[in-house]
Amino acid sequence: MRSGAKTAIVGGVFLVVAGGVGYGGLNLYNGITGGDTSVGPRAGDAPKTGPVTGEEVTATARDFLAAWAAGEPEKAGQLTNDPVTAGPAVAAYRDGASISEAVITPGTPVGAKVPFTVKATITYKDVSKPWSYASELTVVRGQTTGRPLVKWAPSVLHPKLLTADATVRTGVAKTASVKAVDRNGDELTAEKYPSLRPVLATLRERYGAKAGGATGIETWIESGSESVPDTTLLVLSKGKAGTLKTTIDAGVQAAAEKAVKGFRKASVAAIEPSTGAIRAVANNPATDFNTAFQGQQAPGSTMKIVTAAMMMEHGLAGPRSVVQCPPTAVWYGYTFQNLDKFRIDGGTLTDAFKRSCNTAFIKAIGPLDKKDVANTALGDTARRWFGIGEEWNIGVPASNGSVPESAGTETAASYIGQGKITMSALNVASLSATAKNGRFLQPYLVAKSLDDREFAQAEPLPGEVATGLRSMMKAAATETGGTAVRAMAGLAFPKGAKTGSAEVGDQAESNSWFTGYSGDLAAAAVVQAGGHGSDAAGPVVARVLRAG
Repeated sequence: MRSGAKTAIVGGVFLVVAGGVGYGGLNLYNGITGGDTSVGPRAGDAPKTGPVTGEEVTATARDFLAAWAAGEPEKAGQLTNDPVTAGPAVAAYRDGASISEAVITPGTPVGAKVPFTVKATITYKDVSKPWSYASELTVVRGQTTGRPLVKWAPSVLHPKLLTADATVRTGVAKTASVKAVDRNGDELTAEKYPSLRPVLATLRERYGAKAGGATGIETWIESGSESVPDTTLLVLSKGKAGTLKTTIDAGVQAAAEKAVKGFRKASVAAIEPSTGAIRAVANNPATDFNTAFQGQQAPGSTMKIVTAAMMMEHGLAGPRSVVQCPPTAVWYGYTFQNLDKFRIDGGTLTDAFKRSCNTAFIKAIGPLDKKDVANTALGDTARRWFGIGEEWNIGVPASNGSVPESAGTETAASYIGQGKITMSALNVASLSATAKNGRFLQPYLVAKSLDDREFAQAEPLPGEVATGLRSMMKAAATETGGTAVRAMAGLAFPKGAKTGSAEVGDQAESNSWFTGYSGDLAAAAVVQAGGHGSDAAGPVVARVLRAG
């Protein structure tokens, strides 16, 4: 890819063989040249239609990779269905990666897809190191020309180039190296704990220098976004790694990683109620977006922890108050119902809480509709006592949770964790931690002394409210009929929990939510389309609490 590089056939030649493509290597800087061998319509021919053929796939992949290998980004771009974007992207790869030599080796096509590997040497000043990776391209038919073309995506060049703004860079690292350790001094790595990858990347950017680290020479994906950390691909020479202590507990983290693996999409977070220290965070799939911290989803009936607190605050009901729990309840003409339309006759608020009766929480709050506080009361309680909506500065990006003002049927929906309310697993874990501790302590991942950041504050729960919440959560986790009994079985006392399920658009199954505490550890999990809280999210939380 160096400008002015001589072109010659090296490392073998292209061979088209039965059943696939046999290739020698394509040297990225002394690429293969020759006539235009692309397969496409000739002048005057009507554009071809229909699926691309095997011959077209073979020839198009050959020509694109050869143009890339020869350092001809414009020609490579013209062989894609988005030449305006592809050409500059190939050039940016050439200019930014500092590859001194490389060989592209295509594999056997599978339908319209052609896998290939890149084996390269990256050289920056006097430092060199080998680098290899696998990628693939797909051949499609051009919509207007009918020509077979490479379907352009940045990931063709490297599978971790996921956006048009991202590019590969080699040079002196922008941030100092860091060795993140858990609460006991054990090293935390993305290889061992995949969910920590975005966390560790952000910690390095924010605290590498503060931890005493120094920069080295690296190759990285520059994300092009302030909200997405860069991703290191190769370390040519290590900088001095500063040691950064986090609040993570490696044992709890390992349990969290395993727990979410049992589901297609799941997130969990764990907090120490007595301090606010975050002990674990895990997501499946483990991506650069940390759903457990940054997610914004309706929390379902786990929100009844806050709703019950609001009811006690306004004198509407307490744990031993008798409340109505009919199969359905109407609010401004909209009918809400319980799961399978169950009912509780003559039950208390504790009975309604432990069985997650939706109608009880809607009917008992009805009088608020006459006090000019109905649309703001829940948000006020969530902020004043639980810190929801305040700015959480935990050390890495995190959602603050949101309980906005509501109106009409949305107000009733908010009491059962629907409507406009959004939370992350970390936010919901904090609800349990606050109930257990008696006051909100903002969760944190690294000590505030590192950067003197401000922690969110909230008022302590009034004694009777804290006692009431703990008694209802204990009932849900231990008493007959409690929706959390099965998941919390065998866990140490003191313990309490709340289940939840949240309906999402046209999704066939509700999202499964569960939060609880055991001893001095609180956790919350959400499993996408997991159904009832006790069925999916409950076992995830239980596994994490057991590890603590």
